[in-house]
This record gives sequence, C-alpha cells and structure tokens, in this order.
Amino acid sequence: MQRLIFIALILLTLSVAQAADLPKIPAKPIAEKKELLFTDDFESPTPAKPWHKVVDTFSFENGTLKGVQTREKDMPSKDGKSVIKAHAAVYGLEIPTKDSVIEAKIRFEGASMIDVEFDDRKYTGAHYGHLCRAQVRLNGVTLIDERDGGMKNETREMRNDPTKKKEVAELLKGRQITYPTQLEAGKWYTLVVETIGDEMRVTLDGKPAAYLKSSGIAHATKSKIELGVAGKNGFFDDIKVWNAAAK
Repeated sequence: MQRLIFIALILLTLSVAQAADLPKIPAKPIAEKKELLFTDDFESPTPAKPWHKVVDTFSFENGTLKGVQTREKDMPSKDGKSVIKAHAAVYGLEIPTKDSVIEAKIRFEGASMIDVEFDDRKYTGAHYGHLCRAQVRLNGVTLIDERDGGMKNETREMRNDPTKKKEVAELLKGRQITYPTQLEAGKWYTLVVETIGDEMRVTLDGKPAAYLKSSGIAHATKSKIELGVAGKNGFFDDIKVWNAAAK
C-alpha cells in the first residue's frame, strides 16, 4: 500500500512539474463571437444538410450524436490490394471558417478520445488537407498544428527515413502540445475551441484547458469541421459554430 502511495506521489509530482513547464493559457477568451453560422441540438431524426459521414460510425441517439470507432486495426481491403488503416470515427460538417468559436457538449462513455478538427480538402501541402485539431482525453487536452507539423507532406516523407529522426523532431517542435486534465466518464462537459489567426485556445466548462500558437492554425480557408471519436461511445450535443474576430 505504501509503495502504491509513493508511486502515486511521484506521478503527481511529475504531472505538476510538466504543467509548470507548459505555456500559460490565456485566462480570457481570445475570440469575440460574431455571426452564428450553425447550430444543432440533434433532436431531429434527420441530419442537418451540412453533416456527412467521413469514417464510420456515427448515429443519432436520444437527442445526441454518438460516435463509435469501428476501424480498430489495419485490415486488408476486399480485393487484397491495399490496407484499410485503423481510424477514429469521423463526422464532417461543411461550414467554411477562417477564425471561429466552436462550442459543443461532450461525454465519454468508453471513448478514449473526442476531438474537433479543421480541414481544407483543396489544400495539397498536407495529407488529406488536415490543418489543426483539438483532442480531448480524460487525462489531457492536446492541440496540434497538422498543416505545418506531422501531416505536412515533406515531414511525412521524412518520417519514413530512420536517418532523419532528429531532423523530423526539430521540425515538429512547437507544433503540438498537451495539457493535463482530469475528466470523468459519464459526465457532460462544455468544450469550446477558439481559433484566431495562428492561435488556438480550448476551455472545458469555462475553465482554460489548452493553448497553442503555431503557423498552420492560421490557414485562411478552413473549409470543413470534423468531429472525431476514438474507441467506443463518445457523445456530442448542442453544437454551435460562430465566425469570430480577435478580442
């Protein structure tokens, strides 16, 4: 028992130390809400027109949007000529933005990750037009600049070369950050994701949770918003999307 307590204290100390090294999250919002572009409480049995499935499987359940990951591991295609990669469930929203505020309620019921992502399918400099995202887990919030980070075409190519490992690590510095948090499964949280210029800020239930400043976030044509769920049973509700301006 004493050993378990000792280990727990060490982990707590490391967590506090890591948190102390992280950039300070702005205490106040960085974005001012402007035009309300979209809202959905998922009470209608028919999905609103801007929604579409990207990667199975999402469903409407009891007035919520439920995501369940079905592609849990790499599998050969039916013709055996390619590999279908493991992937989180993804639901797409065709709402073009540049700077925005996205608000949604989220709940974990077995899911390991719930996220909000921005893409531009016409942008060819990054894999599948991935730009940036905010990932929420029960123990942390991760913000990622994908356009100029891990999804940048040149960087993805370099990652296949073991001799360029250090070079890739340098290129990825400052492109991703994780802040610790403690959330509970089965509880609703209000997630807010602000993107203004090259900055992204996240709050949970009104409390600052994560912040990243990185060039890829400033991509001017965020043509698509995507909601993701890794693992089983992640829920969204009461989503709202606003255009925004810097405060």
